[in-house]
Parts: sequence; structure tokens; C-alpha cells
Amino acid sequence: MTLSSASSGAAASASLPSPQFPAVMPPARHARITGTGSMLPTRRVSNEELAAELAERGLETSDTWIVERTGIRARHFAAAEQCASDLGLGAALNALEAAGRRADEVDLIIVATSTPDMVFPSTASIIQRKLGVHGCPVFDLQAVCSGFVYALSVADSMIRTGAARCALVIGAEVFSRILDFNDRTTCVLFGDGAGAVVLEASDEPGILASRMHADGRYREILCVPGTVAGGQVLGDPLLKMDGQAVFKLAVSVLESVARETLAAAGRTEADIDWLIPHQANIRIMQGTARKLKLGADKLIVTVDEHGNTSAASIPLALDHAVRSGRVQRGQTVLLEGVGGGFTWGAVLLDF
Repeated sequence: MTLSSASSGAAASASLPSPQFPAVMPPARHARITGTGSMLPTRRVSNEELAAELAERGLETSDTWIVERTGIRARHFAAAEQCASDLGLGAALNALEAAGRRADEVDLIIVATSTPDMVFPSTASIIQRKLGVHGCPVFDLQAVCSGFVYALSVADSMIRTGAARCALVIGAEVFSRILDFNDRTTCVLFGDGAGAVVLEASDEPGILASRMHADGRYREILCVPGTVAGGQVLGDPLLKMDGQAVFKLAVSVLESVARETLAAAGRTEADIDWLIPHQANIRIMQGTARKLKLGADKLIVTVDEHGNTSAASIPLALDHAVRSGRVQRGQTVLLEGVGGGFTWGAVLLDF
């Protein structure tokens, strides 16, 4: 289709389907998660397998070295033909099934990702097409490992104002595409995957409070400093991280944003049934739990099998906890993430 004139553009616009949803909807009192879903690539890569691959590059590591420093025992890597939208679609379909909703009932799709299928259109629009629906607003949100918390907060706000009634919020990543496999300090940490939730308007309390923050002064400690210009990659397109700086900042901001979010909801640490933090490093997660006076039995951990899946890690862990029977209806859950940018945030919800 060419748009060589105003008349041809008008004709093309006239042929587009009209939106399926009303332009204005009444505000909702609450937004509640009604379904969760996830998808992992088929290929599971154990520490032993990864160590053997790195040894071929002249890099020495081991299962013991990785587990002691991170708690990670395995991760999943996407196949060459798999993109973030493929993983996100699988997670979305599972979440819709759990919620008892059809794809054409969704009126908002937000995808948190730092590894989109392409520069544009958004991965959200690609997932929308793969779902076979059209008309509702869709967009990507980029806040790296805090992305899902940011996306859930935005969807909550849109539902509360009446801009949406049934949202798909997805975190989907293929971080294996941006790893430097000559750097053992970073390539052992990350994996691929996707998680999703269906968030709906409700008369019952769901999301109680959320808080988001960022500080660009720390952008260098976790970044991918490359870009595309003139058909070429400028700079370095692989992930760079100052692990010690990230660790120190992460523990501090995760505690502060957790307390801030609890205060906004009028709750205390004693009200938390489950803590689901970004699955980056077991030591960061355990340190945050201790600062909040939460026992290990209240901490959801999937980093051992998934690695750090960035924006996908929280919804992946949530779905895993729901389907294993640990997170149940009526319980209070604290989600929190921290990532490049430097970004951080938390969401407190009654599940």
C-alpha cells in the first residue's frame, strides 16, 4: 500500500477497522489480577553446560562459582527463531486462559521489554497481531528489570481512570541476544522468558499502591551502550555491568521503595504474605527480605532455575508461585524490581 497523496491516505484510513472498544468508560475503583501466565524457551542451560561452552572460549567458571555468587543453577535460552513476541504471546495466552478471558476482551496491552523484536513497531503491536485482535491501544515500556513493575503501575492507573477495563501486562525478554559470552561475570547471570498477567477493573481491592523511581546518574553501572545509526551498530551492543555498584544500590533502594509502598497502602511488613522481588541475585533478594523482617519462607525464588530474565522475572516468578499453590487468593503480595537506568519500583497487591 502506498500513500503517495492525501486522497490515497484518506482511502487507506477509511478501510481500517474501527476500534472495538468504547472511547470513554466509567472509572474503576480497583484493578485486580485475574490470571497469570508464563513461557520459557525449551532449551534449559545448566551451569555445567554453560561452563563447558565458556571453557571453549578460554574462560574458567564452574557450577560452584556461579551458585555461590548468584544462586543460579540454570537458565533458558531462546532458539534462534524465537523472539520476545513469541515468548510474550505464549505467556499472554496462558494468562488469558487462567483469567477465563478471550483475547478480543482485552482493551490494553503493555509489554515491558529491553529486547524488542525490532526498533518498531512495538513488540506489543506484534503480540496484538499474533493474538488476532485489533483496535485497542498497545505499547512497549522500557525500564529494564523494573519494567514489569512500571508496566503494572501504568495499567493500574489506566484502569482506575476508565481508559481500560481489561489489560494484558507482559514482561518478555531474550537477553541471550545481548550477552557478551567473553565476560563470565555477566553472561552467567541472564536468561530468556516471559510472564504475563490479566489486570481487570474490579469492585474488590487488588493493587493497593505502587511507587516508581529512577536516577539517571547511575546509568553507566548497568547498560547496553550501543545504538543503530546509518545501518550500522554504533558503540557496544552488549550488556555491561558494574556488579558491586548494582548490588550496593539495589539492596538500598529495594528496602526504601518497599517501605514507601507499604506506607502508601496503610500496611506494614507484617501484612506481607509473599515477597516476589526481581530475580537477579539470591543475595540481593535475601538481603531485602531480611531488611523487611521477612523469613525465607515468605520469599518466592525462581532465580535458581530461570536466571535473571529482566522484565520477565517478576511475572514469571508470580505465575510459578500461583500455579504451585503457594500464592493464593486473599493473600497480600509485594512485587519489587530494580534495573538499569537506574530504575526501581514496587507494587503491593491483594491477590
